[in-house]
Amino acid sequence: MAEYENTNDVSAAEPSKLSDLLERGWKIFEEVDVTNEPLASTSIQVQVKRGIGMLEEASRMVALLELFSRNEELEEIATADLKYLLLPALLGALTMKQTSRDKRLEIVRAARAHFMDFLKRCKEYNSTHFELPHVTNENAGPDEESGNGSSLATLTPKPCPSDLVSMAVHRQAKIERYRQKKELEARLSDVRRAVDSGQADDEVSRDFYHLNVRRWVNVCLEEIESIDLEIEILKNMDVLKQGAEKKSAQPARPPMKPFIITKDAVQAKVFGAGYPSLATMSVDEWYEQHRKHGAMPDQGIPSRVVVEKDTDAKDMEEEDKEKKAENDDEESLLKARNWDDWKETHRRGYGNRHNMG
Repeated sequence: MAEYENTNDVSAAEPSKLSDLLERGWKIFEEVDVTNEPLASTSIQVQVKRGIGMLEEASRMVALLELFSRNEELEEIATADLKYLLLPALLGALTMKQTSRDKRLEIVRAARAHFMDFLKRCKEYNSTHFELPHVTNENAGPDEESGNGSSLATLTPKPCPSDLVSMAVHRQAKIERYRQKKELEARLSDVRRAVDSGQADDEVSRDFYHLNVRRWVNVCLEEIESIDLEIEILKNMDVLKQGAEKKSAQPARPPMKPFIITKDAVQAKVFGAGYPSLATMSVDEWYEQHRKHGAMPDQGIPSRVVVEKDTDAKDMEEEDKEKKAENDDEESLLKARNWDDWKETHRRGYGNRHNMG
């Protein structure tokens, strides 16, 4: 590994050493993870792509150097090489920071592949006790599809909502991971101070990277659970979008005419449709039809003439009364005087026994 790094130092145009690539990519992730700027801003996305490029280059260099082998134990890995176990986890975490909506499904699948690569490698070295998540058909390799990878990975099925025991176990596992995460972060903060000061020996440095590996195992397990849910949502969104596009491409159907479904036509004629029938003509049309046939009740009788005759009769009667009063008609005067005398001797309403028993 030292010879490979020295050969890279010769070229000024390519000053990237393996350790520098990892440290710079790791630093970019930490800066992006705690920044207050919007994740979709141009400056942050440029930083994310730069960090992904560095970590991908470091991963290619690790593969060329063959630093890790399935035949080794965790104690056999050199302390200086132990930190390179984190490359897939950091690469997956930075991949999740991308915000392209059009390629979101592709992004989460790539991040899941990186997280699974890290977890499988940790499982091979027995760095900590955990169970691998289920392998989806999209991300399954030839070993998983043929069934030969069962010795390398313990496949755990998704908890069924109807299985209360499975749900309780799943919840307890999440609580345990959260507790371990808090303990690891507390220990890491203490060890990090010694490593950053440059006074850490080989044992402290090894403990620091081992704690980071254990911490990232819990992070990757949580991220994979979230990714699986997001993949299902994104697939359903694609199906709905395709259905909407097909529906919009079809020509609009004309509105359907109302129709009546009855058990028997004769029964419908006798008993009706079961609800008020629709109007077959307007009020004006009905009036015109009856007027033509002479079926209107007041047809042929000029009501205005009748009203005028009644008015004229009343006016003539009043005029006669006035003329008689003016001419001092003895009969009318006597009648008026008798009526006045009767009103003086009889109170108002006298003799009215209507409805009084």
